[in-house]
Amino acid sequence: MVATDVLASLETMNLDVPAGSYLSGKQELLVRANASTIDTEAINSILIKNGVRVRDVAEVYYGPMSAESYSLLNGRAVVGMGVLRQAGGNTIAIASDVKKRMTEINAQSKDLQVIMISDDSVFIKGALQEVLMSLVFAVVVVLVVIALFLGQWKAVLIPAVTMPVSLVGTLAAIWLAGFSVNMLTLLALVLATGLIVDDAIVVLENIQRRKKLGESITVASVLGTQQVFFAVIATTASLVAVFLPIAFLPGETGRLFREFGMVLSMSVIISTFVALSLCPMLAAKLLKDDAPATGQTARFMGSLQHFGDRIANAYFRTLDGFLKHRLVFLFVFLGIALAGGLTFTLLNQELVPPEDRGRLVVDFTGPDGASLEYSGRQGQIAENIMRPYQAQGLITDMFTIVGRYDKNRVAIQANLADWGERDTTQQELAAKLSKELSSIPGAQVRFQNESSLNIRGGGGGLQIALLGDDYDVLANNADLLADALIKQIDVVQDVRVQYDTSQPELGFEIDREKASDLQVPVSRVTQTLQIMADEYQLLDLSVGDQAVPVMLGSSNGSLNSPFDLLNIYTSSDTGQLVPLASMIKVQERGVAAELDRHAQRRAVELNIGIPPGTDLGTTMQQIRAVADGTLPSSATLIFLGEAATLEETSNEMLITFAVALIVVFLVLAAQFESVGSALVVMFTVPFGLAAAVFALLITNQSLNLFSQIGLVLLIGLMTKNAILLVELMDQLRDEGHSIESAIREGARMRLRPIAMTVLSTLLGVLPLVLTSGPGAEAREAIAWVVLGGLGLSTLFTLYLAPMGYSFIAPFMRPRAHAAELLDKEIEDYEANAKKVEVKA
Repeated sequence: MVATDVLASLETMNLDVPAGSYLSGKQELLVRANASTIDTEAINSILIKNGVRVRDVAEVYYGPMSAESYSLLNGRAVVGMGVLRQAGGNTIAIASDVKKRMTEINAQSKDLQVIMISDDSVFIKGALQEVLMSLVFAVVVVLVVIALFLGQWKAVLIPAVTMPVSLVGTLAAIWLAGFSVNMLTLLALVLATGLIVDDAIVVLENIQRRKKLGESITVASVLGTQQVFFAVIATTASLVAVFLPIAFLPGETGRLFREFGMVLSMSVIISTFVALSLCPMLAAKLLKDDAPATGQTARFMGSLQHFGDRIANAYFRTLDGFLKHRLVFLFVFLGIALAGGLTFTLLNQELVPPEDRGRLVVDFTGPDGASLEYSGRQGQIAENIMRPYQAQGLITDMFTIVGRYDKNRVAIQANLADWGERDTTQQELAAKLSKELSSIPGAQVRFQNESSLNIRGGGGGLQIALLGDDYDVLANNADLLADALIKQIDVVQDVRVQYDTSQPELGFEIDREKASDLQVPVSRVTQTLQIMADEYQLLDLSVGDQAVPVMLGSSNGSLNSPFDLLNIYTSSDTGQLVPLASMIKVQERGVAAELDRHAQRRAVELNIGIPPGTDLGTTMQQIRAVADGTLPSSATLIFLGEAATLEETSNEMLITFAVALIVVFLVLAAQFESVGSALVVMFTVPFGLAAAVFALLITNQSLNLFSQIGLVLLIGLMTKNAILLVELMDQLRDEGHSIESAIREGARMRLRPIAMTVLSTLLGVLPLVLTSGPGAEAREAIAWVVLGGLGLSTLFTLYLAPMGYSFIAPFMRPRAHAAELLDKEIEDYEANAKKVEVKA
């Protein structure tokens, strides 16, 4: 009797199959064949042959599967369990329910303790709290700015009403669209806080200006709103034209920022409707009485007015100088734009800024073929290195998984103290530990860089793959490239080729001809080897509502050496016992533990070690250059992980920039009914982007997904201010002003509303820079672009828009003149048509 005889007898022990149906008279009966066995005694009693039962040659028992991995918490053995959120689930609500259930379980059992070792809701709640604080602060600051500029505290009541109405309307739109209130939507709301009040500021400031000129508050409210109606609609259209492309970006970027772009678009649309309807109505009701301020308030407002007048006069004087020497300053501004383009190439590129999520995740990879015991010892060494930081209180818990994904891999999650209880950031601790953990012999160490956006490839580091048709050729090319990268690129610390033929393998070469001569099927030989060498999964036994795998293997101690397998017998088709040695040759060799494939081709991966904070984009360019000079033309190199996602999102963002610029230009041309006016507005955009690039360089920010979205957002903010200037200049020319007079008067009338809208937007964004804690890195990345870019670009706009208008306006007819010509042509046509009718 051989092992395959036992296998054959057990193959039908879970037999339970439908056998058709039987028609008996008027009744149809279903027929089912059932020979299933569900307990150990029944399995023991199964007859093999010749009166021999399973119990006579084997031991049957229920037991756990062989350990493939185990977990430790602070050095103690534990059982780990993960709770995964389903699509559409609320992480905070799920975490709260899990904690309640844990409390109940711990209260019911004295011998069992359930501990939470990883809770994503802590980071999410902290980030949401920071954003909400920023939102409240932004609202208060914006109201103070309006009060100081307009000089009437009653005027504050108007935006105090319109802002909540716009925000509540935006939240209602978020709910109707099916979006969730998350970090991105709240970030969009904070940015929108400054934007939604802009339209109200423009309307309110113009109403108050006309009222001071002698109009009644009712007339000023109606005519003032009509005067800025076009400007408000045009600015809203340009902003939406910028935000909507963000919402419809393809790939990873579109998935992440769809809600962000849609929330901004909905907020400005709602705020425009509120500004043009509710704002003038409230102004007509609240600003009837114009009681002058008295006492200290009057002195303070007078000083503030005097300070504002001095700034305005300085602006008008410098504007005259700019217009007189416009060609000189044009070249100066072009030089600034060129410098911004050159500075852009100096910025570090990365997918997302490193986030302090309050935990470190370290992966260790040992030699191929390493046992679970060996990996456990490696994990112990790593824990001992990290333990001093736990004693300092920097690390609270260490959760270790030995055998994660494979027996030679170990993962350690180190939970850090709360953000407010430590001075060392997650990245600083990772840099320290990286040097210490790299001393562990035979272990490859990699820190995961988690992102709150859950970006595909995020935290994967710099990985590449070579594609080809032959693994040996690919491995040789990979070794050549690895040596070249270390020698030619300074930031490359080490390169690990993920193709190593060090996995020991005992190859049993089956001689098919001998097996055929001996009438032994090859499948029977392989089954015998698998049963005796390891375990053979026979089938799944149904026990209640669970499927329990049935494993067939050799007893412990039956084999002292792998070569003892040659002494095992199997049976031929004639029932003869045949030793495996008569059909098998044994060859001991080294093989690769894994064979990778990418893009449906064979691949060899390379992990490239670079220091934290390295410019990923530049390093990728250098790697491609080295590969082009090292590898044969037949080799194909692709980036993986974070580098691949960076490459994809960079291409998507270029498309977004192009689409945003084109759409904004077309919208402006349609709104102004003039290509020239649209060109004047677009003329200011490159200088605003240059200002944002300078801000990123000065604040040591990288060019990442968030800062790129900020640059796209800046296009809309830049055009907004230019529209206010150009639209009024066009109006003044329609009223008969000369080009020079329209420029100076338009700049004078629009200085205050532009200053108010810019300050409200800047101060609305300021809390994103000042706040710290969870998610601060992402908020800072986009906030610095808006702060620096909008702050500097406003100065450019105040001079560039009038300068650009002075260049292009001589080639444009006033809209009123064009309308007169059109009316005259229509009259002439109608007159000629009547003459033709009379003659007829």
